[in-house]
Amino acid sequence: MRIGIPREVMDNEYRVAAVPAGVEVLVRGGHRVLVETGAGQGSGIADDEYATAGATIVPDAAAAFGEADLVCKVKEPQPEEYGRIRPGQVVFTYFHFAAGLALTDAMLKSGATCIAYETIEDRRGALPLLTPMSEVAGRMAVQEGAKYLEKPMMGRGILLGGVPGVPPAEVVILGGGVVGSNAAKIAAGLGARVTILDVDLDRLRYLDDIMPANVVEQYSTPQTIREGLARADLLVGAVLRSGAKAPTLVPRSYLKLMKPGAVIVDVAIDQGGCVESARPTTHSAPTYIVDDIVHYCVKNMPGAVGRTSTYALTNATLRYQLALANKGFARAAREDAGVARGINILDGHITHEGVAEAFNREYVALDGLLNER
Repeated sequence: MRIGIPREVMDNEYRVAAVPAGVEVLVRGGHRVLVETGAGQGSGIADDEYATAGATIVPDAAAAFGEADLVCKVKEPQPEEYGRIRPGQVVFTYFHFAAGLALTDAMLKSGATCIAYETIEDRRGALPLLTPMSEVAGRMAVQEGAKYLEKPMMGRGILLGGVPGVPPAEVVILGGGVVGSNAAKIAAGLGARVTILDVDLDRLRYLDDIMPANVVEQYSTPQTIREGLARADLLVGAVLRSGAKAPTLVPRSYLKLMKPGAVIVDVAIDQGGCVESARPTTHSAPTYIVDDIVHYCVKNMPGAVGRTSTYALTNATLRYQLALANKGFARAAREDAGVARGINILDGHITHEGVAEAFNREYVALDGLLNER
């Protein structure tokens, strides 16, 4: 199979969908890997390293897309890439369709098979390709939040951990999953007072066992969210519904409860955001202010730490790339229900319930479409 690895074109996106070690495995499996020149530069990987691993270096995106049966990316196709995707091609990347109607319509029209990293499941029902980037984003959420709490960044002028004689910041985290728990670790390590809100009591019990004493676990209700907002210097939105639009937990009217200059980092923005006033931003222009509250809503947070993120991501994606290349997507999906959960669009149909629900579109069961192949 011919596998295309194009250079990412999203604003300040420095990740790449394969590293040389992965290319070597794919080439040894009998596949031809086409890497666009400069694709690995943002992650500190030179073309020569890919070539040594057996890749064919191609001069531009047209070649990386045009010659490939399977296109592996990191971020969802950007508008300038829509026209490069053709019927019958398999595109394997983070799609986050539920937050992007234009993207969804473009991929339906393309006739491509769209397999989303974020909805592939393992045998435990976990999300193995979302987890590594959730770990990065959770840790970055506190790092970025601490920066934007500084007064020159229009924040409250608060040091997250405080100093002797001056209390630390209050950090409130909505969601105790991978993003939330990683955010809590970093915030707690810096000395902040941390509250994690979640509706899963078993998860709260687990977090209570593993978190340090300056982390409090609390059951999430509208009332406890309002109380948390009133205390928060930094709010981290870390909720997830796999493949579906994130629920709105913070209506805009709640912002008046917050202290002027407080910071919101909505990590859920990839799936539409859990804060009503959140809208996607970029690393070039990461923040904006609504009702005196600083909003940080960058869709590709892990892209800023490209080297760490690329290696963390490709450690997880390689086995799936290899399965798709060796077996083709249809056989891979028949043999692994978790891979099947990753197929969001096939033959011009939406095959993931969460995506169909987000836009009130028709959902077509995947099994019937696979049986036709």
